[in-house]
Amino acid sequence: MQQMTVPELTLSSGLRIPQLGFGVWQVPPEEVVAAVSTALDVGYRSIDTAAAYGNEEGVGEALRRSGLERGEVFVTTKLANPDQGYDATLRAFDASLERLNLDVLDLYLVHWPLPRRDLYVPTWKALERLYAEGRVRAIGVSNFQRPHLERVMEEGGITPMVNQIELHPLLTQEAMRAFDAKHNIVTEAWSPLGHGKLLSHPTVVGIAEDRERTPAQVLLRWHIQLGNVVIPKSVTPERIRSNFDIFDFELSSMEMDRISGLNNDSRFGPDPDDFDDA
Repeated sequence: MQQMTVPELTLSSGLRIPQLGFGVWQVPPEEVVAAVSTALDVGYRSIDTAAAYGNEEGVGEALRRSGLERGEVFVTTKLANPDQGYDATLRAFDASLERLNLDVLDLYLVHWPLPRRDLYVPTWKALERLYAEGRVRAIGVSNFQRPHLERVMEEGGITPMVNQIELHPLLTQEAMRAFDAKHNIVTEAWSPLGHGKLLSHPTVVGIAEDRERTPAQVLLRWHIQLGNVVIPKSVTPERIRSNFDIFDFELSSMEMDRISGLNNDSRFGPDPDDFDDA
């Protein structure tokens, strides 16, 4: 496959993040080294993991085996929910860095706001400290709604640089994306294929057939053209390669509108306002 150049977006810190990355949610620890190694061989230069996924060590091993220079790969991980709170966050960050076998992390995210626990503000302040100390190059949040973002912006000292949220054509998150854009927060999409449910949707399949592309390629291209960072996951080498091959075609405005028109505000994951899995 011809090597593609992945577009990059600039975070408010000045750090550049590849617009297409490789996610490892639900990738078993025993499979993650092979999956990440394949992704790096294909050309992905951004890997997204989390402490809660239980596979940080495998990601670190794949990075080590790749032979790539540290600065060539953008690495993201996230704070596990039980570790929220100022001091606990600092300890958890150290543990993640050790598992990843890294000295500096590119992006650290608060995984969920857990509003009932009401610890996300001191947790955010711990991330601000890590950023100020140069131990992480960018900091952000995941699954934060507008009230959660507004609060950390008001009570903290740094606006989150990334907000990683569930986002796909059935949940286009227009209001959230507009808020993020207004505050120079990059929106990153998880579950970009709608838990795979959209791969058989007639609208997506029809566009894919017209384009002689896979439904997944059409959906990922939709994300790229919206301006999202997107992190598809797969353990199948051919799908890992196929998902990367999306930079030599462009959807028309009519096709973009048809896909966006599928929105019905359906979530496949938890509602961040109610989720309290700590």
